[in-house]
Amino acid sequence: MSLQLRQNLKLTQQLVMTPQLQQAIKLLQLSRTELVETVEEALLENPLLERRQEQDSAEENPGSQHEKNDPGGEDARAFSGQENDLAQTAEWEDYLGLFSSTSKSVSERELPEDAFSLEAVSSVKPSLESHLAWQLHLSDLSPRKIEIGEILIHNLDSSGYFGITLDEAASLAQCTPEEAEEVLLAVQRFDPVGVASRSLQECLLRQLELRECGDPVLFSLVRDHLSDLELLDIRSLAGQLGVSREQLEEYLDVLRSLDPRPGSSFGGGETIYVSPDVFVYPFDDEFLIMLNEDDLPDIGLNPDYLDLTAVRGKKEKEFMQQKMREAMWLIKSIQQRQRTLYRVMESIVRFQREFFEKGMTALKPMVLKDVAEDIQVHESTVSRVTTNKFVFTPYGIFELKFFFSSGVGTDAGGHMSSVSVKSAIKGMVREEDPKKPLSDKRIAECLNERFDLNIARRTVAKYREAQGIPSSSRRKKAR
Repeated sequence: MSLQLRQNLKLTQQLVMTPQLQQAIKLLQLSRTELVETVEEALLENPLLERRQEQDSAEENPGSQHEKNDPGGEDARAFSGQENDLAQTAEWEDYLGLFSSTSKSVSERELPEDAFSLEAVSSVKPSLESHLAWQLHLSDLSPRKIEIGEILIHNLDSSGYFGITLDEAASLAQCTPEEAEEVLLAVQRFDPVGVASRSLQECLLRQLELRECGDPVLFSLVRDHLSDLELLDIRSLAGQLGVSREQLEEYLDVLRSLDPRPGSSFGGGETIYVSPDVFVYPFDDEFLIMLNEDDLPDIGLNPDYLDLTAVRGKKEKEFMQQKMREAMWLIKSIQQRQRTLYRVMESIVRFQREFFEKGMTALKPMVLKDVAEDIQVHESTVSRVTTNKFVFTPYGIFELKFFFSSGVGTDAGGHMSSVSVKSAIKGMVREEDPKKPLSDKRIAECLNERFDLNIARRTVAKYREAQGIPSSSRRKKAR
């Protein structure tokens, strides 16, 4: 068989993400602070970008150099033609969707004074319990094991250690100790690694395992000589392990890099402050939506550099044209980000109107797909827009992800958000008779009477424990 060289034509289709599309998608998921930093960095690096405030003030000054560039001149018309050419190549608009809604003249309205108070922008730093619960629900564990995991996570101390015995955990979760230990081992592999350990020894061993440290001397140090390490008798310990003193020092450096208190880095309810990306407040039986553009530079193109885009040098010309393209794409991407954020918030207000009118108990079940179909964009776009974005409402500041939750079925065939159910349970416990606390069964009956909820006692116990509310017997003893 002879070897031959041949040429063949092959027609294929391939999806390619251009750098401009990648930039637009990246801007969607940036938080407000990160967006401001990105714009400030672009202003420093790109000479064709400038703040519009600076441009406007210079135009008002008769002696300004901007006066030489007539907005209706040839340079401006040439630049406008280049802008239109760039706009026609904006293929990413099909992915993000066009902004078709109006702002209802909210730009002419004034925000309420309490929108900028410290109390309005306060939030709570994520706790260890919420951080682990988030990972638990993203894991591939079965629903039953997730219920057990929630109970185990609720019984961790401030350092991240498991505070009760497996028998007690099995009793609370109504499972066998073997099932509880299986879930506990899974939680120990969450971030931070080693959390939910029952001892310092187990905590360090779990971190060594996930680091894939196969050196038996390290495991022997933790498993058999942990108490000897407290005496710091290096010579004696090196002799017992059969290693040199220098080698032992290297092993000790590895152990020092481990975290003996994996849960201590999480604050327990420490107050932090956030600046909302969107404001929603009532006005004339409607809800007005205003994007928060405070501190966000209003950028535009610098007319002083228009002449430089037609320089004769090939490298210089390519450089200026590249900077012009980058400037145009950044401006259009920011505008598209703000429009998409507005449309997503507008859709959330439509779906959750009762929440904005009545409060937490009126929150409805909603998923990303509902909003995506409403504004005709992809679910991933909605996911990116709602990440690290906060909205100011008449009932406080919430992350946009807050409005997406599962539901509990009602006897009438409807659904009630799990967040609303948790809020109702918390309200019942707060108003109960201290001498006769409500049992989980009684809370389930009250929810059925008040909201026609078809909810089981076990589900009530799960929601109660997720909020850190002890059982009725413990509440009675505490009071």
